[in-house]
Parts: sequence; C-alpha cells; structure tokens
Amino acid sequence: MEAAHDRLADLKVGSTDSYARTVTEADIVLFAGVSGDDNPVHLNEEFAQGTMFKGRIAHGMLGASYISTVIGTRLPGPGTIYMGQSLKFRAPVRVGDTVTARVTVTAIDPEKRRLTLETLCLVAGKVVIEGEAQVMLPRPAGA
Repeated sequence: MEAAHDRLADLKVGSTDSYARTVTEADIVLFAGVSGDDNPVHLNEEFAQGTMFKGRIAHGMLGASYISTVIGTRLPGPGTIYMGQSLKFRAPVRVGDTVTARVTVTAIDPEKRRLTLETLCLVAGKVVIEGEAQVMLPRPAGA
C-alpha cells in the first residue's frame, strides 16, 4: 500500500488561501446561541445605537472563526492542529458585510511539521482582524 501524499511538501513561505462569507442576521443569532455571548452590542439595535459603533456589530470571534475555516479545510487543510492564534480587532463587521479570511504561510519548521501563518480578515479590502497562527500538520497515513 502506497503512503498518502505529504501536504507539507506542497507548502512554501508565501503559500496562501482564503474563504469568503457574507455575515447574516442568522449567523449572529446562532453564534450568540452556540457561544453563549449574548452581549447586546451584537443582538440589540437600540442598545448598540448608543455605543461607539452606532449600531449592531458581529461578534469578533465569528469573523475570526473564518480563519479557522481556512486552516482546517484549505490551507494547510484537514487534520491540521491549531497550536496558537493571536488576534487584533481593527474594525467592526456588520450584517451584510462579506468577510474574506486569508491565511498566508510565513515560516515552516519541517522537522516539527509546524507552520507560522499570517491571518487576516478583510471587508471590502480593509483589514478588520489581523493576527498570527501557529499550527502543526499531521503525518500522512502510512508515513
């Protein structure tokens, strides 16, 4: 039986991939339910109008979860193990915004099978979340 292909061999510094999703009302309500974060800035327009945002905003971690989508499904992909993630929230995301999460390889440690990734979320080309992730790739089956 032939060993599975090692995805690590396909990656280089500069490798990148992305995922885009338009945030809906349902996304915010469901995220609040799943996470338990029912902060009224996310759910109550009247309350949110009185904040610095002048209206409801999506959970920052909802936007950040799209980074996890890229890492777990595209780059590096299935089986990747998250080891760490830093995040800076630069601007709010609102219902109707299309968030593009982009992950770019910035360093590779082949011996430990670890990658350092630049992680960004953008809305209309503007960075709304930025950070850095550390991940580990599993060994291919049969290796």
